[in-house]
Amino acid sequence: MTFADLGLSDELLRAVTESGYDEPTPIQRQAIPSVLMNRDLIGIAQTGTGKTASFVLPMIDILAQGRSRARMPRSLILEPTRELAAQVAENFEKYGKYHKLSMALLIGGVSMGDQMAALEKGVDVLIATPGRLMDLFGRGKILLTGCNLLVIDEADRMLDMGFIPDIEEICTKLPANRQTLLFSATMPPPIKKLADKFLSNPKTIEVSRPASSNALIDQRLLKVDARKKKDALRDRLRSDEVKTAIVFCNRKTTVRELATSLKRAGFRAGQIHGDMEQAERIRELDRFKAEEINILIASDVAARGLDIKGVSHVFNFDVPWHPDDYVHRIGRTGRAGRTGVAITLATPDDAEAVAAIQKLTGLAIPAFDGPALGGPTATEADTAASPPAAKGEPRERKPRGGRGRAKSDAPPEKAVQSHLPEEPSRKAERKPRPAPERRHRSETPEQEEEGWNGPIPSFLAQKVGD
Repeated sequence: MTFADLGLSDELLRAVTESGYDEPTPIQRQAIPSVLMNRDLIGIAQTGTGKTASFVLPMIDILAQGRSRARMPRSLILEPTRELAAQVAENFEKYGKYHKLSMALLIGGVSMGDQMAALEKGVDVLIATPGRLMDLFGRGKILLTGCNLLVIDEADRMLDMGFIPDIEEICTKLPANRQTLLFSATMPPPIKKLADKFLSNPKTIEVSRPASSNALIDQRLLKVDARKKKDALRDRLRSDEVKTAIVFCNRKTTVRELATSLKRAGFRAGQIHGDMEQAERIRELDRFKAEEINILIASDVAARGLDIKGVSHVFNFDVPWHPDDYVHRIGRTGRAGRTGVAITLATPDDAEAVAAIQKLTGLAIPAFDGPALGGPTATEADTAASPPAAKGEPRERKPRGGRGRAKSDAPPEKAVQSHLPEEPSRKAERKPRPAPERRHRSETPEQEEEGWNGPIPSFLAQKVGD
């Protein structure tokens, strides 16, 4: 099957061909005809399967008829992050270059004045993050009564970021008679409830089971000592054929520290996280795409939907807290039919998180053969050094005190000296000084008139009238 078999216009087919695509992906084959027939749709697909084009392409042909009005967008696409919104905007520009469609991008971190100016002219496609959209709606700068097509992309990520109440409120501002498309990599109960509430008789498309991972990605588990994680990562970056890699961390502070560490070690590394200004984030992504840097240290802001071609490796420097995030992180490699490698660095404390990931994906992540990089943990070293005692023999008890070091670990000189009689010290030879002579209170003649801090002077103790 080709894109021409899906019922797309000649102008759109020309743009798709010039972009280098010949055959649609499974979700595109199933979704595009249904969207063109104005049906509501639920698309469940793992990341990297081309679901963005599955709604962008038919939307361009649908919106080719009609015209936009000021402050009243004709269609709305909701994205959880600025990067995803910007990426969808790039797709519209690429595929819609032979259509005269206007578009506006409403995201935080950029000038609100330019966005309001674009809305005043009227737009066919409005791509927005929920926060900025609600802000402008509250200011009375946008009307949604003319929006007849709604796309909720990365719905499970919206749930994780707490946007579901905003989405529900946005849906109440839209016309009741509209077309709604919902796309998600997973379908947790809150997303299912949202779909049941706001979609009308939707067609459900599932090109892979929920939370499944890409079979083209070679997944590996690298067990490391927590204190040697940076060393293990640097060793793996040097030993593997790493062309371009994204390294994911759970915390923004870890992103900054790791990026600095890799730069000092001579790697061409950049970083992206939520505390950076939007212009900085875009600049780092552009440097990565242009191969000015080949290693990008990132928080989960880059885990969802970012389509960067040619990423050979993904490293989980930290095991993700939520198992769903693992699927999205490793989905940055092995895209569009290519193979990829995903390596997760796990410490003994990560055992529970790794088990949750394997339960969700239904796949036991194979470990690297041989000893883990970074050396054995302290517990493993103790176990190897002292074999278990035979049955009936008493266990050797480790002495307490110090920092866990046994007395036998002391230097030999001190061990020998401990058996010799101690020489009398000079302090012991000194004679004690005689204590100053003190009289007991009973020997004080003014004991009956004693105050808080000692005897009361006699001139103050005179009685009145004396």
